[in-house]
Amino acid sequence: MNDRPFLPVAPLMIEHRLIERMIEVMRQKTKQAEETSIPDVRFIDAAVDFIRTYADRLHHGKEEGILFRDLTTKPLSEEHRRTMDELVAEHAFGRETTTRLVEAKSRYVEGEAGALTEIIDCFFTLTDFYPKHIEKEDRHFFLPVLGHFSREEQDRMLAEEREFDRRFVHGHYGNVVKGWEKDAGPGEVPGL
Repeated sequence: MNDRPFLPVAPLMIEHRLIERMIEVMRQKTKQAEETSIPDVRFIDAAVDFIRTYADRLHHGKEEGILFRDLTTKPLSEEHRRTMDELVAEHAFGRETTTRLVEAKSRYVEGEAGALTEIIDCFFTLTDFYPKHIEKEDRHFFLPVLGHFSREEQDRMLAEEREFDRRFVHGHYGNVVKGWEKDAGPGEVPGL
C-alpha cells in the first residue's frame, strides 16, 4: 500500500489530461473545417461548454480560488509570483478567445462569410495556447510551489478541492470528450 499522501495539485494535473484530449479533438475538427469550409456548429457549442465549464469554472476555479489564493499568503520567489500572475492572465486570455469563438459562430450561423476564418483562428489559438499553458503549470509551477505549504495545509487544500468538485460532474465531461473522439474518426485521435 502506498502511504504517500495525495498532493493538492494531483487533481489539477489529472484534469489537464482530459483537457489535452479535448484539445486534440479540437485540432481534428479545425482541420475538417479548413478542408470542407464548413465548421461543425454542434461541436463548437460542445467545445465552448467544455472550455467554459470544465476547463475554466471547474479547473481554473480550483487553481485561482484555492491554490493561487493560498499562495498569495506565502513568501513566493519573484519567479513564482511572476509565473502565477502569468497563469492568471493566461486564464483570462482563454476566456477572451472562447468569447471570440462564440461570437464568430453566431456570425457564421447568421451567414457572415468571414466568420469561418475567425472560427478557425480561435480554434488554432486555443489549441496552441492550452498545451503550453498546461506544460507551464505541470512542469514548472505546481510541484515547486507546494514547498510553501505544510502537509496540513496541503491536506486542507485537497479537501477544499474535493468539496469544490462535488458541484461538477467529471464523468459527464469525460463522456463528452470520448464521444467527440469517436466522431473525429478512427486513427485520427492519438490513443484510440
